Amino acid sequence: MFKRIFWFLVGLATGLVIASKAQAYVRAHTPRMAREFVLGPDQDNVTLRTLGSLLEDFNKYRAEKETEMNTTYAEKYGKR
Repeated sequence: MFKRIFWFLVGLATGLVIASKAQAYVRAHTPRMAREFVLGPDQDNVTLRTLGSLLEDFNKYRAEKETEMNTTYAEKYGKR
């Protein structure tokens, strides 16, 4: 189990380093207008916006699934 955790953390760290290096490369070698088109006007907070939208999508899906499960449960066990 510890091997899996270790390799997961190694992969996560490697992915973060590669992503940050790629983002720095894009910022350094892309014209401003092209960067703004791809990354948006607020380029310093791309990571936070991405994480925020992922969290928002997760919460929306969770709420939908919870409602679906509650409805199914109420239909199945509510009428006895």
